[in-house]
Amino acid sequence: MNTELGKSDLNSSETDIFGQYQSRFANMQQTEMSLEDYLHLCKEDPLVYASAAERMLKAIGTPEEIDTRSDPRLSRIFGNRVVRRYPSFEDFYGMEEVIENIVAYFRHAAQGLEERKQVLYLLGPVGSAKSSLAERLKALMENMPIYALKGSPVNESPLGLFDPVQFGTSLEDKYGIPRRYLTGIASPWATKRLAEFGGDLRKFKVVRLVPSTLNQVAIAKTEPGDENNQDISALVGKVDIRKLNQYSQDDPDAYSFSGGLCLANQGLLEFVEMFKAPIKMLHPLLTATQERNFKGTEGFGSIPFDGIILAHSNESEWTQFRNNKTNEAFLDRVYIVKVPYCLRVSEEIKIYEKLLEHSSLRHAPCAPGTLKMMAQFSVLTRLKEPANSNLFSKMRVYDGENLKDVDPHAKPIQEYRDAAGPDEGMQGSSTRWAYKVLSKVFNFDHHEVAANPVHLLYVLEQQVIKDNLPEEQTRKLLDFIKGYLTPRYAEFVAKEIQTAYLESYSEYGQNLFERYIQFADKWIQNEEFRDPATGQIFDRESLNEELNRIEKPAGIANPKDFRNEVVNFVLRAQASNSGQMPLWTSYEKLREVIERSMFSKTEDLLPVISFDAKGSKESKEKHENFVARMVTKGYTEKQVRLLVEWHLRVKKAS
Repeated sequence: MNTELGKSDLNSSETDIFGQYQSRFANMQQTEMSLEDYLHLCKEDPLVYASAAERMLKAIGTPEEIDTRSDPRLSRIFGNRVVRRYPSFEDFYGMEEVIENIVAYFRHAAQGLEERKQVLYLLGPVGSAKSSLAERLKALMENMPIYALKGSPVNESPLGLFDPVQFGTSLEDKYGIPRRYLTGIASPWATKRLAEFGGDLRKFKVVRLVPSTLNQVAIAKTEPGDENNQDISALVGKVDIRKLNQYSQDDPDAYSFSGGLCLANQGLLEFVEMFKAPIKMLHPLLTATQERNFKGTEGFGSIPFDGIILAHSNESEWTQFRNNKTNEAFLDRVYIVKVPYCLRVSEEIKIYEKLLEHSSLRHAPCAPGTLKMMAQFSVLTRLKEPANSNLFSKMRVYDGENLKDVDPHAKPIQEYRDAAGPDEGMQGSSTRWAYKVLSKVFNFDHHEVAANPVHLLYVLEQQVIKDNLPEEQTRKLLDFIKGYLTPRYAEFVAKEIQTAYLESYSEYGQNLFERYIQFADKWIQNEEFRDPATGQIFDRESLNEELNRIEKPAGIANPKDFRNEVVNFVLRAQASNSGQMPLWTSYEKLREVIERSMFSKTEDLLPVISFDAKGSKESKEKHENFVARMVTKGYTEKQVRLLVEWHLRVKKAS
């Protein structure tokens, strides 16, 4: 019976898959109608005659508006602005400004503004997600159907048949089609058909097409080829020599409309590394953007183009092109969107998680702190060195952290940005490079596919040396590893080990915190304190001794001011939270004091955490419990041994 049920479920699943595929295939097929039916459809739905930019806006959808004032971290990053996040680009992390600039281009183009006549150009360093953005835009373009004359090799809009001067008023009054949608430019193919039909428009048929990257329907891609033999035919098409025995050379039916501009009409043309192409190849783009038509290689009339041209390349190509005075005509026809590297550690981590999710490493163990360390290194390489401030602090400020109590020299985020200028993030190590490093880290141990920060530190150092960069740059990157990442990870792993050693770490910390506040409050008020549990009475001198015992490991320089400060903080927190005691981790300065106090009393930590042979059953049990608690934190047993040995080695060296 169970076997039959299993077969039934399998058959049902297969039916769903094949059924869904067939349904999708059927939806992508052409739907034919008369020209008159098309015009009536235009009256009902403006998207039927909408421009490519309007359809793209519709496909992108409505953004989620986030008021950053309600989130302290986001308010620091975005300066209390309302930030728009688009579901269509939800997995493009740390790119809110880039996405907003792209959407602004489509919004303005849809309104018929100057952007309608410009090339959308993504400018950024290698591996900054330019190609991924282009792929996403092409995928979005596939969501909205277009309407074209049946048989047209350039997917031209039926509205191109109508002269705006002669028919503009009639079409607007009867069908609600604004005059600006009438170009009055029919393709040479349509002009020939019109002559064959004796001017009878009713003989034209209209088809509903679904744009497709795979089938090159309203979506195309072109790349620069060999400089010695590349010509404009890659964009505008060329004559089909096989048809010359049937048609004359200037006959539209002898022409192969295979160029990118022909295929991408009413859709999107992606031009990869555009400025690597010879300038003569780019000339058709000028008329295609400005006049919404272009010339083929033969002697017939212009070919219509009402689509989006999307280009992308690296900064070096753009700089070289811009500095050439002969290219001035092209410069103001480009809408530049800079696509820098991510400068926020938390968002960079999400990028790595997304990349790993789409690989076989998605289930491989990744020790806490690994991706964060890789993200920190990447962001450090991309930031410009600030004056009179620490680069690591700048990185943390960019990620929305409040460093007021940690680094008094840290500056507000806007001050850092103003000093760095608009090009920050356009240089540094790419996400692609970081992903290759992570791949090596995951496969570093031949017996366990897993990643941890200790192996990452080693692989990073070796990779930097192997890349054979200029000596100054190599030294700078190695300083990031040894000066920033290694010491901070040593602190992190020490805390991980210590907290795993202490069974009731959080509870113990909270108790110590509350006791410190009670003692400090009574000491400030010069009152005695009676311990409710033991009945023991502490006078001011005894309270001072107890407070000193907690403060001493942290090296508090001015105990009196410190005690007043933390008590005032707790009283304010209690007043705003119905008298409830705040968490001991809520105040950075006191949290550090409490932690150091706790860990100063763990002299017997070494016998428990080390992997040496245990002399007693009790010691062995404590060690196993320690390892188990580390495993629950996200480490494998092999990684626990590695980290403990690394921690002891670093501690001994210091």
